[in-house]
Amino acid sequence: MKRRDEDRVGSRAARLARFAGIVDGHRYQQAELVGLSRPVGIALTQMDAVGAPAPRHIGRSRKHDDEPPRPRGAHQPPEQAPARLRRQPVVPENDTAAGRQQRGEFGKTGRRPLVADQPEFRQFGGQGVARAHRAFYRRVASARNARDESGTMSEAAERLAEVQGLIADAAQRAQREVGEICLIAVSKTHDAPAIRPLIAAGQRHFGENRVQEAAAKWPELRAETPDIVLHLIGQLQSNKAEEAVALFDAIHSVDRSSLVQALAKVCAKAGRRPQLFVQVNIGDEEQKGGCAVADLPALLAEAKAAGLEIAGLMAIPPADVEPAPFFALLDELAERHGLPLRSMGMSGDYETAVMLGATHVRVGTALFGARG
Repeated sequence: MKRRDEDRVGSRAARLARFAGIVDGHRYQQAELVGLSRPVGIALTQMDAVGAPAPRHIGRSRKHDDEPPRPRGAHQPPEQAPARLRRQPVVPENDTAAGRQQRGEFGKTGRRPLVADQPEFRQFGGQGVARAHRAFYRRVASARNARDESGTMSEAAERLAEVQGLIADAAQRAQREVGEICLIAVSKTHDAPAIRPLIAAGQRHFGENRVQEAAAKWPELRAETPDIVLHLIGQLQSNKAEEAVALFDAIHSVDRSSLVQALAKVCAKAGRRPQLFVQVNIGDEEQKGGCAVADLPALLAEAKAAGLEIAGLMAIPPADVEPAPFFALLDELAERHGLPLRSMGMSGDYETAVMLGATHVRVGTALFGARG
């Protein structure tokens, strides 16, 4: 009679034999599937389930024969696409027309790629896969670039909101109503595409230094947005008075007797009277325009006699010094002469100007960025 442990040994040996037969049959089956006349001497990939070592894949290049096999589960991380810069135009790599446009090849003759032999040619009504592919990528690129344009408008709105918020904070500290302060966006040297985002963000008052520059770009912009208010904040020559009165809604640089007479004549002839500010040379600087403080009463009297209504005073404090005393002086002069408006304060000091009585602040860099 056999012992129980011998039965166990015998049954275990039988199980191993059966398992070996199954494995061997599986290898022949796999060899037939891949077109081999006999099974390979190593386990195939499908044997991983029973613990076989990681195989060398069929079709492996000879140049990799000397490399050690990768451990199971190892993989190379996918290559990351380079980061897209802000406002970088999207040009699809496989778009023939877009590539030619980027290389400046439009207008040059060249052989167009043939697509008639492609299997999908007839699926697009005979137009070809490349042409359909091009239209698709053009739509994608247009949508992406449109988002960039809206992003630009959003940046302009953010800058405008920040300046308006600082003006409101300064007005609150001075116990003033924010509605008393007019923000003038100084758009000198900026072209129409740079100005439009601010207009779209809600800005309506803009300032220019030169009549000729303003005449070149603002008629079109005003046709698009009729409620624009245009301010001349630069020096005005007497021979440009007629053009300035026709173009601007406010002139901040009345500073001498000859200009007063020229403006009085033009306003009477044109029947148009822009808002007028007398510019005061508040720091008594030779290189700056403006009426001397001592000459202000006489110039105001002359303007009144000529039929001009002066609404306020404008001043630019000396650079690199504390502007507050000069703002306070202009406010005192306006108060003394019964003038309600004070045009003072720029990007670096408009908050101080608001706290010291400014009704108009002229802000350029804080809204448009530094000029190139």
